[in-house]
Amino acid sequence: MISSAMLGGGIGPAGWVLNAQVPGAYSRTDPVAHLTELAALYGLEGAGVGMLTAASVARTMRRDDAGVRVSATVGLRVPTWAASPAGTPDPELAPLDGTPRSARTPGTINIVVAVPVPLSDAALVNAVVTATEAKTQALLEAGFPCTGTASDAVCVAAASGGAAEEVFAGPRSTWGARIARAVHAAVHAGAVDYTRYLETRG
Repeated sequence: MISSAMLGGGIGPAGWVLNAQVPGAYSRTDPVAHLTELAALYGLEGAGVGMLTAASVARTMRRDDAGVRVSATVGLRVPTWAASPAGTPDPELAPLDGTPRSARTPGTINIVVAVPVPLSDAALVNAVVTATEAKTQALLEAGFPCTGTASDAVCVAAASGGAAEEVFAGPRSTWGARIARAVHAAVHAGAVDYTRYLETRG
């Protein structure tokens, strides 16, 4: 697996992925320890990847494309451009309107991609780039002017052993194209669902 997650981030063998929901006003300062506790609670043993989100995991969007499986939790409380001018206040840290954080809607987009073939280290990195590009495309098409949120995480899990490793995972490679389509479909569905969720909150 390759992941940007706090627990189990980086590249290496892993046997499980946990995407855990926390309150919007989450204030623990030891998220790795918390994720380790949650993994033990669910009986997850050995190396794994753990991510946290305030978005509802009950609203997880799952999409498949020719063997690639994607799960995405989409919360867009603070849509964010990746590049912003130096010194720009971080709305995640300072509420824009004085509203307490606990009263606002949840954020974070966490994406888990499962690929049924082995990927080289370079292809794993390439897959993360492809997934991120597809996420951004989906958000823009769903009407959110952003590249994501400041706390997004991604995990790509590939098969190990057996067949020869794929060395490319860009959006025009066989498996990269499937990753891109599945991520795009899952995130777009999640963004549309999030818009409806906001409308029901008034």
